[in-house]
Amino acid sequence: MPPNDSDSSDDESGSFTTTNVLLGYASKEPTDDEFSQLGGYPGWLDGNGAPSAELAKCKVCNSMMTLLLQLNGDLPERFPGHERKLYIFSCRRKACRKKEGTMRAIRGIRVSKASAGKPKKKANGTAPPEIPKLQPAAPSLGNSLFNSTFSTSASSNHNPFLISTTTSSQPTNPFAASPNSNTSPVSSLAPKPPQPPSTDLPTTFAQKARISSPPPTPAHKEPWPSPSSLPNPYPSYHLDAEYESLDPDPPAPSKTAMDTDAEGPGGNDDEKDAFESTIDRTFQKFADRLAQNPQQVLRYEFGGAPLLYSKTDAVGRTLTPPHPSSSSSSSSGTKIQTVSQPREGSRIPRCPNCNASRVFELQLVPQAIAELELEEEGLEGMEWGTVMLGVCEKDCAERGVGVGEVGWVEEWVGVQWEEDAKASAR
Repeated sequence: MPPNDSDSSDDESGSFTTTNVLLGYASKEPTDDEFSQLGGYPGWLDGNGAPSAELAKCKVCNSMMTLLLQLNGDLPERFPGHERKLYIFSCRRKACRKKEGTMRAIRGIRVSKASAGKPKKKANGTAPPEIPKLQPAAPSLGNSLFNSTFSTSASSNHNPFLISTTTSSQPTNPFAASPNSNTSPVSSLAPKPPQPPSTDLPTTFAQKARISSPPPTPAHKEPWPSPSSLPNPYPSYHLDAEYESLDPDPPAPSKTAMDTDAEGPGGNDDEKDAFESTIDRTFQKFADRLAQNPQQVLRYEFGGAPLLYSKTDAVGRTLTPPHPSSSSSSSSGTKIQTVSQPREGSRIPRCPNCNASRVFELQLVPQAIAELELEEEGLEGMEWGTVMLGVCEKDCAERGVGVGEVGWVEEWVGVQWEEDAKASAR
């Protein structure tokens, strides 16, 4: 994970700070956004060309899951000629909650013939050159992404949904094309895949992307069920967006109930310090940051750093780099320098499709739960603090899929559950 350089520039008056993090907001009002949505039924990159149903089944109960988010993930400056769509699914069964494999993500990818024909740069493990920081005169991100009326400084590098680089005063609507349209040419197959596709499968899905290390190769693609066969969807919302603006001098955070407990009977300063050095500071930062824009349902920054709900659960440990060193004092008062060992699982698992590193792209935050479950009275709902998506840094195409054809790759989902953070503070 690269360091978080999200906090960028103050406005001229110094009254707020604009960061490179794009915030998504749920809206019931129709917009020009024809693809990105929170909840509802999924729409596919290539009309009826849905992925295998196996990619959206709960790994616990093997039932079809429900769509939480679908997002237009086009990044033309970083991946020219790539059409990419992102999906996050969740199992709605109560018995499956908080278990591994109950949330899954898919990246739909189609590479155009022109892009595939270009010579590839030598892979050196480094991220692409940084695009200049946000400038006040740059086009509004909200306008570029969702044709919203938000006015804020933005850089086209951080517009994950921009389709055209037109310089007209009216930004191109990235969602004007119907999800069922197919405008990319179909040409010859891409460079020879590791395994030849099976001849008894449609070429678009000749070889399903690996989803574990290594998985058994499926005998066939499982057709996507009809809507009537799927679990009830969550309400569908359009998405608007704007860059995150922060007050540089926010009000001092109030003490949480857990802080009070640490100071109560039986507590002491050492226990309080230990507590504040772990879950409380991380969670307090999470809560304070969201409180400045409380209606946000998602945070987007390709290659950025997520806002962690906890550093002490499994996902937090995966995304938090180990400290290089620490010091302690002996009984004689002499300082002893110790070097901490790297933790196992200190980064997101590599892409199983091409073995490249994965990077953070987006996360859902608790306001998404409030919107999705607004109409579900009396139902015990979702219990996560944040859901993070890690994707292939090279945006690889599915192995065995030809140029101009749609492929599907399962990506990494990191879920930080509500009670895990509380338990780790005890």
